[in-house]
Amino acid sequence: MRKILFVAMLACGTASAQPHGDRERQEDAKRHRALALVHGAAAKCLESGKTEKDCLDKLRQDCKGLGIGKYCGLKHRH
Repeated sequence: MRKILFVAMLACGTASAQPHGDRERQEDAKRHRALALVHGAAAKCLESGKTEKDCLDKLRQDCKGLGIGKYCGLKHRH
């Protein structure tokens, strides 16, 4: 199983990703912090009793240009 996973990682290029420099690490940290704020707001929305649909719609709106996918994930740029 590990061998298959490793081969899949190689095929996707994840195992050969180059290390980031200081500037790239700082940019990644800023994106993580921004996403944390957006996800924190989504959590507060859910805690307030609003519907999941309303909160996810707001998450998608707040996430535009920041994250990827249906639930506002982070994709590193290489």
